[in-house]
Amino acid sequence: MAITKQYLKSKPVCKVTFTVPTEGAKTVSVLGSFNDWDEQKAVKLKKLKDGSFRGAVNLEKDKSYEFRYLVDGTFTNDEQADALAWNDFAGAENSVLNL
Repeated sequence: MAITKQYLKSKPVCKVTFTVPTEGAKTVSVLGSFNDWDEQKAVKLKKLKDGSFRGAVNLEKDKSYEFRYLVDGTFTNDEQADALAWNDFAGAENSVLNL
């Protein structure tokens, strides 16, 4: 998995691109504190020819966000996240983005 950050000069925003290599997955999306963990607002990643999934979201910089990938209905973390944080509500660790 990969996360790339591109800080925009014209706005206090960072474009975050998520890339998730998967084998045989049908759907991949990103849920997190930036979309209220709402599956209806999830960032749906697009499947690429090589089988990986990619998508981007603009997030306000100078903040931290918790997130997880939803791969075919199963939550998973990103090992390249800036950190992991325990979440009592989820009863699991979430990936963390520091922008």
